[in-house]
Amino acid sequence: MRFSLDHFDLDEFLRSTLAEDLHDIGDITSAAVIPAEARFRGVMDSRDAIVVAGLPIAEAFFRHLDSDVEIETLVGEGDRAEAGADLMYLSGNARALLTAERSALNTVQHLSGIATMTRAYVDRIEGTGATLLDTRKTIPGLRALEKYATRMGGARNHRMGLWDAAMIKDNHVAVAGDIGEAVRRAVAANIATIIVEVDRIDQIEPVLEAGGNHLLLDNMEPDMLREAVTLIAGRAKTEASGGITLDTIRAKAETGVDYLSVGRLTQSAPAADIGLDFKPE
Repeated sequence: MRFSLDHFDLDEFLRSTLAEDLHDIGDITSAAVIPAEARFRGVMDSRDAIVVAGLPIAEAFFRHLDSDVEIETLVGEGDRAEAGADLMYLSGNARALLTAERSALNTVQHLSGIATMTRAYVDRIEGTGATLLDTRKTIPGLRALEKYATRMGGARNHRMGLWDAAMIKDNHVAVAGDIGEAVRRAVAANIATIIVEVDRIDQIEPVLEAGGNHLLLDNMEPDMLREAVTLIAGRAKTEASGGITLDTIRAKAETGVDYLSVGRLTQSAPAADIGLDFKPE
């Protein structure tokens, strides 16, 4: 089955990524060292315990350069894989597969790293009723893939960009002159979802009165979050955000907020240790 994501052009991603590596010249190492007819049989495996994301894209890289490659994917997207687990078997033209190797591995390592960190946060808040969200803190050009990886880890996507929800933050308020006025302007623009960042309790009522329907409770400790949730009393969605770590997320989730957003899921997740090794016949 062909991999497909909204707002993501797989063919263009394959072409541009490989073009960056080949630079209109090609893989000079493989061309010099490996006979054109040589075959490669290998296994992609994980040296870490991970949550898997990106294998269909890796497969697409290999098929892009060898349409006859034989691939067996051994785990599903979003599955947990133990350290040492085999993820994929492949067999095909050696030059083609080794040319695609780095691009395929980079993608799987990065996306699986995000999915793995995300699952750790999701597991930490299990049973609280709160939902984990990602943010727009993504690498330019990779947002659709990185947000896909957070979904594989069990999170929900926050807004995808500047186009699908309003988010009024302190700089918007500073220019608009007043938090209530900023919200009223968004309401007048017929924006369905109006997220408003607040960092003080006294900002809540003006936001609700003006029509804000999602309050981002920024850098609040659990006691203040609990007070804010009580005051809002279901009149708007509530989201805890800012500086949330694995050590602090459970206490914040237990305050009754609807959501917790964590920028580090896409901004700071370490790459998973995944390799591709030759397996002789």
